[in-house]
Order: sequence, then C-alpha cells, then structure tokens
Amino acid sequence: MTKVRIPETDHGIQGEVNVSTYDVLQRNLRDKGQIQTKALIASGISSGHALEIGHGPGYLGLEWLKNTQNSWLTGLDISPDMTVLAQKNAREYGLSDRTSYETGKGNQLPYHDGWFDAVFTNGSLHEWADPLGTFNEIMRVIKPGGRYFISDLRRDMPIYMRWLLWAGTNPKSIRRYMFTSIDAAYTPGELMEMVKGTNMHKAEIKGNLITVTISGSKN
Repeated sequence: MTKVRIPETDHGIQGEVNVSTYDVLQRNLRDKGQIQTKALIASGISSGHALEIGHGPGYLGLEWLKNTQNSWLTGLDISPDMTVLAQKNAREYGLSDRTSYETGKGNQLPYHDGWFDAVFTNGSLHEWADPLGTFNEIMRVIKPGGRYFISDLRRDMPIYMRWLLWAGTNPKSIRRYMFTSIDAAYTPGELMEMVKGTNMHKAEIKGNLITVTISGSKN
C-alpha cells in the first residue's frame, strides 16, 4: 500500500550550509552520470531557448547546454541562494553568456506567453505549492510546438530502492532528507489525474523504479 503523501517544503533550499551541502550532492550525481541530461535531450529538447524551473545548483541545465548547440537557458528558482549558486556554477562551466538565472515562483512565471522553446525541471515537482497552476504556467510560456519535460522521484518506489537511494546519498549529512523528499513525491497515477484538469492534459507520463516523468509538446 502506497504511503499518504507528506508535503516537504514550498520555499526551496536556503541558507549557506544547506545550499553548499546540496551542491555537493548534485555534483556527485553529475559526476556519476545520474542526472537527467540524456533523458532530457531524448525527450526532444535539444536546442533553442529553454526555461529550467527549480534549477538548484544548475547542473542539469548546464550539462544540457554543454551537450547541445544553438541553445540558451533561463533558470528560475524560489531560493535566492540557489540563484546565486547557479550563477557561480555557470561561470565555472564558462556558460555565463548562454545563461540567465532569476528568483521567482513556478505558478507565477514572469514571462510573456509563448516565450520559450522548451521548459524542463528535475527534482522540484514534489516541492511545488501549486503544481496545477505551475503546469498551466508552463504551457502558457511555451511556444506552439515547444516541448516540456518534468522528472521527479516517485513515492511508490519499492522499499528496497528507498534504502539503496539512502545508502548512495552523499554527503551523508543530507541522507535524512532523502526519505522526506520521497514521501513528498507523487505517484504516476496521481499525476495522471492531476494533469487532466490542466492545459497539460495530453502529457505522456512514464515511470521506472525510481522516477516519474511528464513530457509532451504544446500543439
């Protein structure tokens, strides 16, 4: 039986110590090839001006830029500390000229209709205070024919996968947050019902043992 969802946070990761620790975690995942760059590109998002919501340290977007051509990125995160960190990491990648990072909320995107060729996010969905509103905002700011890709953990993953994720999480000081993030995540079935009431109702929802993805295009 799937556990009842327990919301985690709706204000992102803030504070110097928390942000620095999360940066180490995401760098480790990047170095192991465990962020969603390949899946993102395989979804059809391989060029153009993209918006990344909940970018955190910025590695997914920066790796996407590094592996694509004719691509530019705008990042939006609710945490101003993450905005500063992503800007720093973009400089390290030598990609400051192809990136712009801002602080804001996903359900109140400060962009014109049809502004982006694509929108993507990884690992932030379970923190959104207003997921339905954010889904609609994503569809609003995408150009006709543009694509979106949303990925996150799934709450109904097998118990052994929970423990494997916990054991593989480094630094160890952040392990205690792994279970709270899983408990705040959605199941594929829940997401199927959620998108029905939004402008993203034609989305394709897929899941594996650990993650769930929502993808599609604006027709």
